[in-house]
Amino acid sequence: MKTADPFSLPRRRFVQGLALGATGLGLGLSPGQLLARQGHTGAPTLSGDTFHLTLGGADVNITGKTRPATTINGIVPGPTLRWREGDTVTLKVTNLLPQTSSIHWHGLLLPFEMDGVPGLSFDGIKPGETFTYRFPVKQSGTYWYHSHSGFQEQTGLYGSIIIDPKTPEPHAVDRDQVIVLSDWSDEDPNHIFATLKKLSHYYNFNERTMFDTLRDFRDKGVIQTLKDRHMWNTMRMSDRDLADVTGYTYTYLMNGQSPNGNWTGQFNPGERIRLRFINASAMTFFDIRIPGLDMTVIAMDGQPVKPVPFHEVRLGVAETLDVIVEPKADQAYTLFAQSIDRSGFARGTLTPNPAMSAPVPEMDPPPLLGHTEMGMGAMQHGDGHEGMDHGQMNHNMAGMKHSDHGNAVPFAVDPNNPELPPRNNATDHAATEYGPGVDMRAMAPGEMLADPGIGLRDRDWKVLTYADLETAGGPPDSLHPEREIVLHLTGNMSRYMWSFNGIPFADAVPLELYHNERVRITLVNDTMMTHPIHLHGLWSDLEVGDGKLLRKHTVTVKPGQKLSYLVRADTLGRWAYHCHLLYHMDAGMFREVRVVEAPADGSHAYHGAHGEDA
Repeated sequence: MKTADPFSLPRRRFVQGLALGATGLGLGLSPGQLLARQGHTGAPTLSGDTFHLTLGGADVNITGKTRPATTINGIVPGPTLRWREGDTVTLKVTNLLPQTSSIHWHGLLLPFEMDGVPGLSFDGIKPGETFTYRFPVKQSGTYWYHSHSGFQEQTGLYGSIIIDPKTPEPHAVDRDQVIVLSDWSDEDPNHIFATLKKLSHYYNFNERTMFDTLRDFRDKGVIQTLKDRHMWNTMRMSDRDLADVTGYTYTYLMNGQSPNGNWTGQFNPGERIRLRFINASAMTFFDIRIPGLDMTVIAMDGQPVKPVPFHEVRLGVAETLDVIVEPKADQAYTLFAQSIDRSGFARGTLTPNPAMSAPVPEMDPPPLLGHTEMGMGAMQHGDGHEGMDHGQMNHNMAGMKHSDHGNAVPFAVDPNNPELPPRNNATDHAATEYGPGVDMRAMAPGEMLADPGIGLRDRDWKVLTYADLETAGGPPDSLHPEREIVLHLTGNMSRYMWSFNGIPFADAVPLELYHNERVRITLVNDTMMTHPIHLHGLWSDLEVGDGKLLRKHTVTVKPGQKLSYLVRADTLGRWAYHCHLLYHMDAGMFREVRVVEAPADGSHAYHGAHGEDA
C-alpha cells in the first residue's frame, strides 16, 4: 500500500516562511533567492491512497504581527493531495484543536457520509479524535478541501487536491503548478462577523467623500446627484459596497505568501505550463491576469472545457480554473489577482530566474454600482424611482399567493419537454420575501452570462465569461428536466441577514429531490452582492445557451442576474447548499438538500421551494 507520511515543518521555519517579504529571514537574501534556496514552490504534495492529516494551530506572522492560524500538518495552506481517478482513498484526520472540526472535499462526488459537513453528513471531529474518510475517486481535475466548522476556513484550514485522470491528459504540458488564492485577516473571524452584524459597511474604506459629491455635482448636476444619493440612502447602502470584507482587514495571499512575500514559480522559456488557480478565500472575488502573457482555459471546477484564449478572468470564491500559458521570452511575468473592490491584491511571479521579477500593475480604481453597471435594467424602488423594489411598501403579504403567473423567463420551459410542470415567473416574489430580512427585490433580472461583471466591462482585452465556456465532449447529461425549482438570493445588507427566498436556514424546510430525477434550478439574485452558490455532492450543469452546458460545482450569480442549471440527483443523502461567502453562509444563506427515494405510488409531494409558495 502506498502511504503518504505526515508532513511536518519546524514551527520557526513555518512562521518565517509566511513573512518572507517582510523579514528575509535575516539572511540578506532577496525573496526570490530565498525561495530558490528553500525550494519553496508552495505547499508540499502528498500522493498515494492513504493519508494522515493533523488539524492544529500555530502562530504566524503575515502582516508583521503574530497571530494564531489553523493548520493542516503544521502549514497554511495545507498540503496538496494528489490522487488518481479510479483509486479508493483513505484519509485519517486527527483533530488537535480545542473545538470540533471537519474537512469538506469541495466538488467531489462521494457518499454523503464522507462529505464532511457537521450536522448533515456526520457529527464533526471532536477534539482529540480521529475520523477516517474513505471513498472512491470518481473524477479527475483540480479541486480543494476546507473546513466546514465555524470560521476555521478563514484562519487557514484549506488545501488543494489534484486528481490525475485514468486516461492521458488531452493537453500535454511541461510543468504543472497550483496557485491557491486566499484572504487572511489578523482579526478573529468571530469579531469580523460581529462587526458586520453591527455595521455592515465597516470594512469599506472606499466610501463616498465630500470631494466625490462635489465632483458628481460638476459631472452629473446637483439634482441627479441628490437623486442618486437619496436612492442609496433609502437602501442604506453605498454604490461602492462591492465586498463585505476588504483590504481594510484582509491581506491577500498566493500560495500562503503575501504580496511582499512574492510567491515565485520557475519555468524554462518555451515550456507549456498548466496553472491550476483555486480561489480558496473566505470572501474575496479575484480578477486574475498575467500582463504580457496570454492564457488559454482548459478546465473549470475540475471539468474539461473547450479551450478558449483570454487575458483576464473573475474567479469566484470556491471556483477553480485551469489554464495553459506558454512564456516564450527569457523574462519574468507577474501573476496579478486584485480583489473585486480594488482594495488589495495577491501577487506572485513566473520567472526563468528567481533573481528576476516583473513590474506589479497598479490596481484599478474602485468601480461604482448602479442600475446599468449591475445589469439590472429598469427596476421598481417602491418610492417612485426606477430601479429595485426596496421594500418601502406594505409588508402585510402573508395572505397573498404569488405562484400563478406563467412562464415568462427565457429558457425556463423546454419545448422538447412538454411534461415540465408550470413554475413561477422568476420575477415574481414569494410572500416570504417581504419582511425584515429582505431589503430589495429585482424586478427585471437579466441572464448576464456574457457580462464580464462590474469593473471589467471596459477592458481592451478579452475577459473570460461563462458564456464563452462549454464542457468538452458536449452535454454531459440530459437537457430535459422533469421539473424546475426557482430560488431567489435575498438579503438585508444593513442588518446583515442573508437567505434563500427570504427564509434563513434556521427557518427553512429542506429541498427534496427524488433519486435520479433531473431538475432545473433557477437562481435570481435580488441583492446587490455577487454570490457563489455551491451544491454539495451533485453536479450543476449551467445552461449557457444553444443547448450547451457548463458542468460546475460552484455557480457565481451577479447582482440582478437570473440563471439556470440542471442537476441529476444521482446520490442519496443530505447535502449542503449555500452561498460560499463564509459570512453569508453563517448569516443564513444556506439550505439542506435531501435526495430521497421517490414514493412507490408515484405521487410527487415535493418539499422546500415549492412548498414555500403554496
